[in-house]
Amino acid sequence: MSHAEDLQGTRRDFIYYATAGAGAVVTGAAVWPLVNQMNPSADVLALSSIRVDVSAVEPGTQLTVLWQGKPVFIRSRTAEEIAAARAVSLDDLVDSSAENANLPDGSDATDENRALSEDGTWLVQMGVCTHLGCVPLGEQGDFGGWFCPCHGSHYDTAGRIRKGPAPRNLPIPVAAFVDETTIKLG
Repeated sequence: MSHAEDLQGTRRDFIYYATAGAGAVVTGAAVWPLVNQMNPSADVLALSSIRVDVSAVEPGTQLTVLWQGKPVFIRSRTAEEIAAARAVSLDDLVDSSAENANLPDGSDATDENRALSEDGTWLVQMGVCTHLGCVPLGEQGDFGGWFCPCHGSHYDTAGRIRKGPAPRNLPIPVAAFVDETTIKLG
């Protein structure tokens, strides 16, 4: 092999590598906007967790807040509502899973596993029917909890499905008290 052929091979290799490199840069520049659009927007990131003041929520009433584009029911339950929820046998439930993001998967749907506070007063749950995503109405239905008028799902005072087409209990989001009157969602 002569010196001229050796240089020719080197130039050819350089042209191949330069073309491949330029192609990779152009492809990356074209694909990056498509990938970047899948990142959450600033307003979504800002709402990943919120704090809610519950000092004005009286027993027997609820506050509905919007979190991540969905309603969240924050209810201060009365002693009667707590007693009614705790008297229900797990065998009477359609869904025996707690559906509580604060607990390990497989936790049962006792009222104690669904309430935010140990005394059972506070119940925080997503306000979206698990059947087709409607928003149930509070203090209605056959079990005194929530009722979805669109398709007839009845939830009890712990947000557990008791009657109707909904397959699961109302889900409980990640939530915790940060002080006596403030709940953090997310």
